[in-house]
Amino acid sequence: SAASVGSAYLTAYVSLVRRANIQPGEWLLVHGAAGGVGLAAVDLGKHLGAKVIAAASHDEKLKVIEDKYAPDAIINYTGGFREKVKEITNGGADVIFDPVGGDVFDESVRCIAFDGRLLVVGFASGRIPEVKVNMPLIKGFSVVGVRAGEYGRQFPEKGRENMEAVWKLIEDKAVTPHAHGVYSLDDWRKAFAEMEERRVVGRVIIDPSL
Repeated sequence: SAASVGSAYLTAYVSLVRRANIQPGEWLLVHGAAGGVGLAAVDLGKHLGAKVIAAASHDEKLKVIEDKYAPDAIINYTGGFREKVKEITNGGADVIFDPVGGDVFDESVRCIAFDGRLLVVGFASGRIPEVKVNMPLIKGFSVVGVRAGEYGRQFPEKGRENMEAVWKLIEDKAVTPHAHGVYSLDDWRKAFAEMEERRVVGRVIIDPSL
């Protein structure tokens, strides 16, 4: 579990607390919710009092997330999600956590609430999207870049505070890191195959002591 914390929960913390300033009761849409960083955002979002929508592209993975973290809603975003999000939130998500990019980002622009924060965390889809600036103008939302490591380098004191806050959450059992599987170093090919074949929910851990 400890090995599942690291960059995942730090990224989630910098995203939701430092960059989005998320508030209790706000709607949080988490894309790539089955990934290590996305799952951490679901977990932390629930702890912070947000109403969380976990979005992923596999029903089996969403079932694991639902059973372990009880988000307020789950969405399989294959084939589109804009109308589902608007219906669930009664208008749009206040904060959207996007480590996927590509088409997911494009559609997120269409279902974000006025004064929302669209967090650019990565581009797992492989395509770096673009946004026409008339959309943030008309809808009054912000596009916010998130680089947790760089945030700590730019603001060293806040960087230390971020890591201390993350480990305090773990110490208090306020969040629950999830390891999909633990493999010995000799089984590293199996671990990578799990990721390549997109079977993973959370993190895959390689433990050289096994």
